[in-house]
Amino acid sequence: MIKRSAKLSVDGKAVIELPILEGSLGYDVIDIGQLGGNGLFTYDPGFSSTAACQSDITYIDGEKGVLLHRGYPIEILAEKSDYLEVCYLLFEGSLPTAEQKVDFERTIRYHTMVNRSIELFISGFRYDAHPMAMLCGLVGAMSSFYHDSLDITDQQQRTISAHRLIAKMPTMAAMCHKHYIGQPFIYPDNSLSYAENFLHMMFGTPCEEYKVHPALTKAMDRIFLLHADHEQNASTSTVRLAGSSGANPFACIAAGIAALWGPAHGGANEAVLNMLNEIGDEKNIPQFLKRAKDKQDPFRLMGFGHRVYKNHDPRATVMRESCDEVLSVLGLENDPLFKLAKKLEQIALEDDYFVEKKLYPNVDFYSGIILKALGIPVEMFTVIFATGRTVGWISHWNEMISNPYRIGRPRQLYTGAKTQKFPYSQ
Repeated sequence: MIKRSAKLSVDGKAVIELPILEGSLGYDVIDIGQLGGNGLFTYDPGFSSTAACQSDITYIDGEKGVLLHRGYPIEILAEKSDYLEVCYLLFEGSLPTAEQKVDFERTIRYHTMVNRSIELFISGFRYDAHPMAMLCGLVGAMSSFYHDSLDITDQQQRTISAHRLIAKMPTMAAMCHKHYIGQPFIYPDNSLSYAENFLHMMFGTPCEEYKVHPALTKAMDRIFLLHADHEQNASTSTVRLAGSSGANPFACIAAGIAALWGPAHGGANEAVLNMLNEIGDEKNIPQFLKRAKDKQDPFRLMGFGHRVYKNHDPRATVMRESCDEVLSVLGLENDPLFKLAKKLEQIALEDDYFVEKKLYPNVDFYSGIILKALGIPVEMFTVIFATGRTVGWISHWNEMISNPYRIGRPRQLYTGAKTQKFPYSQ
């Protein structure tokens, strides 16, 4: 029995009754599944008004600036949890007990090594290959190494694949960096935490021991945590669409990485650094703010505002704290680039135009500054984004595979030529 429905009339004649489905939070949705049988489809470029799936994982209220993972606000998770605990929450559906957390961390720790052939594979890339190109290829190639976890109908095998991806992604990300800068690979150290191990593999060398400052480890862990999932964005939707064909999890995550690589999606924090370099000096800020307000000028303030959030990005508040702490620990408060960033932040937060438009600094603004301060090259920014987002991708993929699903098949509004006669004969 349909509790609520919407009625659609066409040309003032036919009436189609469409069920209205209610979620636990957010907008209700109109089920348009029966439209095709009436000779109609909906038209929604970019899917900005279309719910393509049902999910229990993440909820965003862009108007209020709310981000929930399994019902937990992101601010609370950032304060009380760490990245691996959030990984467990997203994939398993609940926070782990103390014993479950220890077991999960142990499992991830002992899956960090990669097959020796993967090292040989990455060595085949050109010396200047972009790290995202390498990562996309490496993850896709994982399906050729781990044949024992490719049966997507087996929950245990899906879980093993998830653990392998979460554990090995930092190792492969660091390998991409090392290959890019021409240094030898550094193997994971199982005595280190997840974020600490990643920084160890990124910056360590065989020549000397690398010590990671606790504040930098905490900041890196927060970057992973704050990027862990963000509902049905372009890359997550890509993973789901690829997965709907029955593709193996490694192929699906590789598809997500490819989607994330686009500058409109995962490249925002890199764009922040490029913008700061373009502004160049604090004295140039008024000129660039004026340009940002001019709709005829192509210049845009990168790292301000968000497609979904029409209020504060809740992740940005947390990231701002880490940003200040990292700059202080590294003694970079007076570095010209970072002084410029903080001045731009201050002016934009006080400017009537940006306040009225609610163009507040978002997570990309602060994460770009932190990654730059840590000494990570901009080519690696999106790779680190992908590393943190892997758990979100694999959780959505697992959720979809665990329930009845259909292969994705969007429709189109055809505007090409009608049937034509061939212009000549033999």
